Amino acid sequence: MKITQQAQERHVLNVIVDNEPGILAKITGMFTARGYNIDSLTVADISEDHAISLITIVPRGPEPVIDQIRAQLVPVHKVIDLTESGEHVERELALIKVAGKGDNRVEALRIAELFRANVVDTTTGSFVFELTGSPDKINSFIALMRELGLVEVGRSGIVGMMRGAGTD
Repeated sequence: MKITQQAQERHVLNVIVDNEPGILAKITGMFTARGYNIDSLTVADISEDHAISLITIVPRGPEPVIDQIRAQLVPVHKVIDLTESGEHVERELALIKVAGKGDNRVEALRIAELFRANVVDTTTGSFVFELTGSPDKINSFIALMRELGLVEVGRSGIVGMMRGAGTD
């Protein structure tokens, strides 16, 4: 018997919620209870009066699962599926520590310049680079640094926004 799997799609969901204790736990609990994985999760206060937060969740799954996730996200003000809404911008911040001496050190700096990574800390044996960009850009930079002495990676998770003058 041949088992076919539905295509796994990655979606970027912006979820607007009240900024109050327990909301994030309720939302992530829904994912846990249903066995859904989260590739990336970020949350931040977005209103002047600190009453509203934006949670950006990046799940992966077949279209029916993504539909179910969107429908079951409660209690929320609004869910915007950036992936389906049209052109949008996604960015992530990463701190990447690379150890090395001699040629590896020089090569790490050269690659960092090509990727427009900033050196935010340096010692005689290591650098900490700060890099912002698409997840693919960050993944590529990390892969190159693995060969040169990658020590540690910290990533912020994805934030996303629709292109153009509108809000959604």
